Amino acid sequence: MSDEPQPQRNDQGWAPREPEPGPRPAGDPAAGPGEPGKKRKEKRKRTGWRRLVPTWRMLLGTLVCLILVLVGLFALGYYLVKIPPANAAATKQSNVYLYADGSQLARDGDVNRENVSLAQISKDAQHATLAAEDRDFYTESAIDPKAMIRAGWNTATGKGKQSGSTITQQYVKNYYLGQEQTVTRKIKEFFISIKLDREKSKDDILEGYLNTSYYGRNAYGIQAAAQAYYGVDAQNLTVAQGAYLAALLNAPSEFDVIAHPENKAAALARWNYVLDGMVKKKWLTQPARARVTFQPPKQAKGSAGMSGQRGYLVQAVNDYLTSNKILDEDTLTTGGYRITTTLQKPKQDAFVKAVNDQVTDQLDKKNRKVDTYVRAGGVAIDPSSGKVRAMYGGIDYTKQYVNNATRRDYQVGSTFKPFVFTSAVQNFSTTQDGRMITPNTVYDGTDKRPVQGWSGGTYAPENEDGVSYGDITVRTATDKSVNSVYAQMAVDVGPAKVEKTAVALGLPANTPDLTASPSIALGPATAGVLDMTEAYATLANHGRHGTYSLVEKITKDGEDDVELPKQQTTQAVSRQAADTTTSMLQSVVDGGTGQAAQAADRPAAGKTGTAEEDTAAWFAGYTPDLATVVSVMGQDPETGAHKSLYGALGQARINGGGYPAQIWAQFTKDALEGTDASDFDLQLQPGAEEQEDVPSFEPSEPDTTGDENDGGTTDGGQETPGQDQGQTQGASQSPGRTNGQTQGQTAGQNQGQTNGGADTGGGTTNGNGGGTTTDGGTTGSTTDGDTGTDGDTGTDGGTGTSTSEGPLGPLTSRKP
Repeated sequence: MSDEPQPQRNDQGWAPREPEPGPRPAGDPAAGPGEPGKKRKEKRKRTGWRRLVPTWRMLLGTLVCLILVLVGLFALGYYLVKIPPANAAATKQSNVYLYADGSQLARDGDVNRENVSLAQISKDAQHATLAAEDRDFYTESAIDPKAMIRAGWNTATGKGKQSGSTITQQYVKNYYLGQEQTVTRKIKEFFISIKLDREKSKDDILEGYLNTSYYGRNAYGIQAAAQAYYGVDAQNLTVAQGAYLAALLNAPSEFDVIAHPENKAAALARWNYVLDGMVKKKWLTQPARARVTFQPPKQAKGSAGMSGQRGYLVQAVNDYLTSNKILDEDTLTTGGYRITTTLQKPKQDAFVKAVNDQVTDQLDKKNRKVDTYVRAGGVAIDPSSGKVRAMYGGIDYTKQYVNNATRRDYQVGSTFKPFVFTSAVQNFSTTQDGRMITPNTVYDGTDKRPVQGWSGGTYAPENEDGVSYGDITVRTATDKSVNSVYAQMAVDVGPAKVEKTAVALGLPANTPDLTASPSIALGPATAGVLDMTEAYATLANHGRHGTYSLVEKITKDGEDDVELPKQQTTQAVSRQAADTTTSMLQSVVDGGTGQAAQAADRPAAGKTGTAEEDTAAWFAGYTPDLATVVSVMGQDPETGAHKSLYGALGQARINGGGYPAQIWAQFTKDALEGTDASDFDLQLQPGAEEQEDVPSFEPSEPDTTGDENDGGTTDGGQETPGQDQGQTQGASQSPGRTNGQTQGQTAGQNQGQTNGGADTGGGTTNGNGGGTTTDGGTTGSTTDGDTGTDGDTGTDGGTGTSTSEGPLGPLTSRKP
């Protein structure tokens, strides 16, 4: 039979028969699976998560498309973006500053700029600028992608906002565009920089950059800056001077070591960075670098349009806007802003009048050189809102450039002590023997008593004039600023907790010399007047803290509102902690060192303080409606050095209970005129009203003779009987002291004070501090009722007392 398939019959007829499947040759694509010796190529399907991973073909195609798109966009951008004419920065507009009621406070002046050629700028200054801003300027392109990526990464990771811009980009921003931080501006900056780099030489770009950069002090361009800071032309700038001006470009106002002496360390670090960069680029030899010393700039003078208080207020508002990142400094200086402040003109005028009446008009600069050192600063804040209502920065911005209300370089002295007690209540602290700390807790007030419980070494602070008080209550120790008590309290609470409380109340965490040690209680910290006012406003607001505000509203070119941060209030310390502190500070005004504040005719609480060597005297106080801090400072008008105020205004010494408290009282009375006086609504800690038994004592006297009011014998041979805290109406003193306070206390209390510096015997003044004393042989009029002591002894007017309030460390001493 044939092997051919036989036809099969079906309904349509005969059809060929399908052959039986047989073996296929190896490699035949028709071979089925499982057939021996046969292979089949089959496309593998991607399953599971692998379907989500693009193939290399897809990646390559996408990359090619992306490159084509970017090239197209670059070409389009390069074609469309033209180099524009000079921007508004070259013809800067004015910013207008308004009081809260809409009346004009100030309008900043014309731009201070004088363009010079690159040949008129010293090579050292040029190289310093390059070292600070763009070390590879002459060899790199207009754009530095690596720097841009690095800056973006540092900003994203919290290492600080950085531009990553070359000098070319910065010049384009300064001269052709603006300072706004927008994507559109950055794109324009990118393309204009590339075009400019092709059309202008590197020298032309550097010259333009140096003539358009802002250096602070209203100086635009390096020529104006050279004159503003050093009084020289740009061509005469030295290495040290050029390096400092280059450092300013990073933070113009912040690094002005005259306006902000507290930032000197940061400014010097930047200055050294510039010099090191010059060495690295071989623009300066290492031996020459070693010989360069920092040359402080000259004292600044404000523009005529900023005379009086206007310049200080504008400076403070600008600092507020930039420090709170509402506007950056470059953007603000382009102008066109209408800024409504929180300042109230009647209160502002009242502050100026109070300082003039109490201090300025009393100065005799011709006959008393020390009177040329006198400065004053003050701030008033509404405790309920945190709004700054008035600020006194100095006698005149055109004569004294530094704002005394915001500077942070004078010790706050005993105005810090209330923060120690607040922290004690806040933390339920106890004494070394386990007693709860309240206003009535008894402490040992012995002079130079070593603190107990401190592991950091021996610390034995000195009381003012070396007076020992024996056992006294915290309230009395506050009235008299007893250092030995408060140093021990700081240890009992824990210095770190005290520091934390001070920061919570409103002091900046980076306040200079704010350190966690027992001396923190004596006030070595150099907080500003504004900082201290914010902290005291927190106490007045029952422990609720909100960052101060200086601006109500900002509009740009009369149209767009600039967003302001919302006020956020937190309970910094408990109400009991704040209110109990207020109760103690009321006692300071009623019968302690701050009695001059009674002239405000309002319920008031406050604390006096004096910096070491009498370089500053403070009064920090508040009513339920207004918190105000005043400081009188000593500074050499030529060198800027801190100066003691011994002999100023014809007084032996200046302390917080004198002129600062007098300014405070007059201002507060006038500022609140027409409003109803309200009492403090206080919630005290348990035990704050309880009285502990305190034995009567006579303070030990460190000396028995001499001219200081140190409790020694008088000229008439009589021994001063003791402290007059319990002094009664009339002309007699109690033999020791009592805890109670009576109306007969003198404003210039303590052991027999005279007008000429000799000690008096046992006489007392009348209840208001006026009249004369009897001294068993020597007579002399006491200070008037407006003055008082700042600590334990000595008055503001007439004694020859030189005081010391205890050590900041083992070898230094302080006053309250």
